[in-house]
Amino acid sequence: MPLNIVLIEPEIPNNTGNIGRLSLASGSTLHLVKPFGFELTNTRLKRAGLDYWKHIDVIIYESIDDFFKQNEFKKMAFLSSHGKVNHWNIPFEDDLFLIFGKESVGLPKTLIEKNQELLYKIPLYNENIRSLNIANAVGIVIYEGLRQLSYPSKTLLYIALLYNQMY
Repeated sequence: MPLNIVLIEPEIPNNTGNIGRLSLASGSTLHLVKPFGFELTNTRLKRAGLDYWKHIDVIIYESIDDFFKQNEFKKMAFLSSHGKVNHWNIPFEDDLFLIFGKESVGLPKTLIEKNQELLYKIPLYNENIRSLNIANAVGIVIYEGLRQLSYPSKTLLYIALLYNQMY
């Protein structure tokens, strides 16, 4: 999988459903960290994810501590409106974990304080807005990562090489 989407304590089922659909479309793995603000059987979650939910690669963790214990040596980038560096400066690489906080408050302050050098933001060009909807934010960051990793180009190059080897 090229990238990992991590939602820390998601609260709104529609957002999580949309992000699940996005994870499938982008070839990413979705990591959900409890507690959730909804049940995974929620109809709004399923409706937002449509009939794709059964195809989504989802890993569920019982807590933040559980997530970090299981992924201790993974490369990570944390997304927050408190970041100082723009998201297009993330050093994207295969299997990178992109960490997003919950809708109401974002990432826990302890994670922000502990990961300042790995903290990124999506620039906002109007002082009247504090943040973007999380589903929109995830989409912006994931597709910037795929663009930088040149996934469509690599796939086409691979197909061209196979074709040339066959003929």
